[in-house]
Amino acid sequence: MPAHATPGRLSGCYVISLRPVGGHGAVRRAAAALGARTLALSPWRIVPLDSDNARGGLERALAAPRVVFTSPAAVAAAAALQPLRPRAGQAWLAVGAGTARALERAGAGGVESPPRMDSEGLLALPALQDVRGMDVGLVTAPGGRGVIAATLAARGARVLRANVYQRVPVPPAPRAVAALRARDAPAFLLLSSGEALEHVLASLPAEALAALRRAAVVAASERLAELARGRGLAVAAVAASARPAAMLAACVEAAARP
Repeated sequence: MPAHATPGRLSGCYVISLRPVGGHGAVRRAAAALGARTLALSPWRIVPLDSDNARGGLERALAAPRVVFTSPAAVAAAAALQPLRPRAGQAWLAVGAGTARALERAGAGGVESPPRMDSEGLLALPALQDVRGMDVGLVTAPGGRGVIAATLAARGARVLRANVYQRVPVPPAPRAVAALRARDAPAFLLLSSGEALEHVLASLPAEALAALRRAAVVAASERLAELARGRGLAVAAVAASARPAAMLAACVEAAARP
């Protein structure tokens, strides 16, 4: 259960999850513990890549002095291509605790992750400060988290990108669209991916889009909050991280305000 939250604090509310297909379980559990219902609105599904390009890119990325993994999906896809074992002198870094746990389960110990579990938190880690002239491996997917690669390049690093999975867009599920249209209770939109938000805003039919715009946004970072505001959405809170528990805790705090 989210910290500082008690059962039933979100009774009668919805939370709208933009996680990939099959990735809503943790949000559902955290929301249900607080009495809320979850409306799953997936923008895409995750498809691992197994090609010469993916394998070659991963091999080059894993040889770099610094290696960054951007998600648990990136870890799972990379581990399917080759064993994940850090070499002496390397620093392996994860964007959040969930990604770090996935690496540990895959056999990669000693992985560092930031307290603030987002791109900005990752980029604040000491290991990524003085990277001028250094190779940095980035194990990820096409699109998404562009701020990491751009910032590292601006710091003078040579970013070796390994795209080991892809996000395949899916149309809004008819059940989710119907639920949005019929929604008659307060709702919080959990925003942890700007790319997911852009896809959903572009793909929903007008009536469902109008309903989504009436939801209060809980963003995983101030950058995402600014993106939401720029798209005309109302931001209720910025969570401590993108973890479902942190996002739901922010919903509870927002719901308690007069």
